[in-house]
Amino acid sequence: MENYDLICIGAGSGGIAAARKAAEFGKKIAVIEKHKLGGTCVNVGCVPKKLFYYAAETAEKLHSAKNYGFEFSGKFDWQNFKIIRDEYISNLNAIYKRNLENANVDLFFGQASFLSANTVKIKSKEGEKIISANHIIIATGSSPKIPEIKGREYAINSDDFFALTELPEKIIIAGGGYIACEIAGILNALGSEVDLIVRGSRILRNFDRDIIANQQETMQNSGINIHFQEEIKEVRKDGENIIAIFKSGSAKTVNQLLFATGREANISELDLDKAGVIVNPQKNIIEVDEFQNTNIKNIYAIGDVIGKADLTPVAIAAGRKLARRLFNSEQNLKLDYQNIPTVIFTHPPIASIGLSEEEAITLYGQENISVYQTKFNPMSRKFALLPAKFMVKLICLGAEEKIIGLIINGDGADEILQGFAVAIKMGATKKDFDDTIAIHPTAAEEIVTLK
Repeated sequence: MENYDLICIGAGSGGIAAARKAAEFGKKIAVIEKHKLGGTCVNVGCVPKKLFYYAAETAEKLHSAKNYGFEFSGKFDWQNFKIIRDEYISNLNAIYKRNLENANVDLFFGQASFLSANTVKIKSKEGEKIISANHIIIATGSSPKIPEIKGREYAINSDDFFALTELPEKIIIAGGGYIACEIAGILNALGSEVDLIVRGSRILRNFDRDIIANQQETMQNSGINIHFQEEIKEVRKDGENIIAIFKSGSAKTVNQLLFATGREANISELDLDKAGVIVNPQKNIIEVDEFQNTNIKNIYAIGDVIGKADLTPVAIAAGRKLARRLFNSEQNLKLDYQNIPTVIFTHPPIASIGLSEEEAITLYGQENISVYQTKFNPMSRKFALLPAKFMVKLICLGAEEKIIGLIINGDGADEILQGFAVAIKMGATKKDFDDTIAIHPTAAEEIVTLK
């Protein structure tokens, strides 16, 4: 049985980042992956989603091209786009493999499961192999789940979306979270008739209310049909079509039904009990401390399996810092989970860092919070007659008005936020923003001219 300094279970962004960083310190590393290299992000998440986002954004620009003096006609070729997109992703898979080889990391494909706290079994088509390690990182990510309702086999999930071979003429998307809203925006822009089924009274219920109200208005104005306080109780098949039966008693026939109603950690096949690792039974996640330690001293967890800031850059940063702590004598190194910038790639996107107004008031009290916001028609949208208001909200704390939250909803928000995130991470105040000269004419200038 071969022994390693570190085994990373999962070759997604976090696992690969930890493995490569540990290898830089001359350690013997093994990575085990059940599916494709790159995990959710590369294969059925961030990367293909952003390519779809660009396609949808292009469709919107072509729609408004006439106002800018151009004449275009044509139809989105889903199949050709899929071919080019899949080639792009295959190249990324190959790059990940090459990077691991160049780092002298041993790569195993198969299902990993614990035999003990230091020993892992790898089951593959070729048979079984057992390896051991002084340290083991669990970074197996998460998968989408579909509710246990009658006819659920006729629906697809968000992973399946990327395998579609044609644009659905009519689609129902169940869910009000970021994945549901992102896919709804993409398909609507590309020409699908989209119905979004939301169980609650608003989309994106954990985000700032004012910003979400703005996004809901934009989505509805763009043609997305949002059904609030509604659920799908049953799914039926009618030839090539699908019938969704709602709790209200109504029904709708569509070409495709997609559930984006949550994800769950990929931990059920790991036999964590054999290693003694504690799992939170309510949330179905692995419990870790601030240093990514599980309750077993040589086993760690990062990424979606811990249910905290399920973002690719977070998993990468956590993996690299963990490797440095374990193998480079940086004993107190850990990831700071505060002020993590994030973007929802709706149309247009929502970018945020820090607290929403509601969160800030709950933590610090209404009397200690100052809020500055603006909502306007950006030049690019107004000229092109595309419905979408640009909105900015700044949340400040105390007399010095330290910025503890910034939320942007509008075109380019994803690119705009990154620089501001650096300033906020460094402790910027409202005065620092006020003292910054605006770049005109831009939408971003509104962030430093808020009154």
